[in-house]
Amino acid sequence: MLIPKNIRLKSVYLIPLSFLIAILIGTLLLSLPVSSAEGKWTSFTDALFSATTSMCVTGLVVKETFRYWSLFGQVVILILIQIGGIGVLTAIATMMLITRKHFTLSDRLMLRDALNLDSISGLLGFLTRIICGTLAIEAVGAVLYMFAFVPRYGPARGIWVSVFNAVSAFCNAGMDILGPDSLMSYHQNPLVLIVTMMLIVSGGLGYVVWMDIRLKITTGHKRRYSPWQICRRFSEHTKLVLSLTGLFLFLGTVIIFFAEYNNPQTLGGMSFPYKLLNSLFESVTLRTAGFASFSQSGLTDVSCLSSYLLMFIGGSPIGTAGGVKTTTFYLAVINVASYITSNKKTYAFRRSVSAEQMKKAAVIIEVSLATVLFLLFLLLATNPVNITDGMFEIVSACGTVGLTRDLTPTLNTAGKLIVTTGMYLGRIGPISMACFLAAPPKDEPAGHYAEGDFYIG
Repeated sequence: MLIPKNIRLKSVYLIPLSFLIAILIGTLLLSLPVSSAEGKWTSFTDALFSATTSMCVTGLVVKETFRYWSLFGQVVILILIQIGGIGVLTAIATMMLITRKHFTLSDRLMLRDALNLDSISGLLGFLTRIICGTLAIEAVGAVLYMFAFVPRYGPARGIWVSVFNAVSAFCNAGMDILGPDSLMSYHQNPLVLIVTMMLIVSGGLGYVVWMDIRLKITTGHKRRYSPWQICRRFSEHTKLVLSLTGLFLFLGTVIIFFAEYNNPQTLGGMSFPYKLLNSLFESVTLRTAGFASFSQSGLTDVSCLSSYLLMFIGGSPIGTAGGVKTTTFYLAVINVASYITSNKKTYAFRRSVSAEQMKKAAVIIEVSLATVLFLLFLLLATNPVNITDGMFEIVSACGTVGLTRDLTPTLNTAGKLIVTTGMYLGRIGPISMACFLAAPPKDEPAGHYAEGDFYIG
């Protein structure tokens, strides 16, 4: 069972607690001498940071993954990334499926909340498709990576690097064991960059979206529908996610391309095709992936400001990406537009959006923004960093992105703990808030206060 019989916790508590327990177990394992390449103990702060960044699929590191950790340590990190990507309770439920354990009603309700779904109908079938789809996509990515990594590193290490990168990219973790500069040495390798982008986008779209796409394509093929007819039959959620993903990737690519075109520290020395490819890659990786094909410390102020927004928004719901999510940001924006235009109803793809969904989106945006600003204040107060680098670090942590302007390794103990907190809150925050807001409302008091006159704006 997911929950022992003598323990009864609501999802809003159990989901964050499950992540915390997994992080602490990972911290213990990574602190052991067997986990480091030199066979020495790792400090609690560094082990905690490394376990958190792996479990929260962020990618910020204080110890170089390829050099500091032994093979055992790298395997622990990869397992944490995989579990963190699909969710702790989802991973436990998968083991229960494999061992044919019985799911109680409370287990199903807990799993529904962990996946942020509306119903328990067909839940176990959905879970099975998630796991099979995840492993299939990661396997395809690993095979494609081997064409680049096996010739360079040899069969054994090339296969291991390919598997590690495929899992990390699909889970939007952004960690690698290639070297100290992420994918910078591959900025002119279309195979590596394109495969990485495909994996990042696949994980960031969300499980519900690719299940819907798969179902509609299969049905459409049987009924001989045209591609346009198949697309028209996608659910409103799928249409919204695909539209927003395409829009944000396009805008990010255009902004990065023009802002960095002549910047010698980023795109300046590349030919036109590679400038375009690396601009697209940067736009994709800012969606919570964390891989880098050029140094982030050289970005212009325009690119930094755009990066803050893209990292804060993140990917789409019910997937491996972080951030407040594309649909949440969209609902918050159209809520403002609806108020300005005095529309009583808000619509998206010919479907009305409930007031409860609008309220939930607004709360998630506000709480996430407040968290970013509070942690930024703490980081600036405890570390000698400028606000540009500090903001980049905190938004990257809270959005579980993993990109840094070379700040992470220089942080003191307080700074590492602040960023660790940001990564943890960024991973479980939106999930916990969604579960909390979806809980049944409390009974209204018998009496009511008179309506007050408050002046706003």
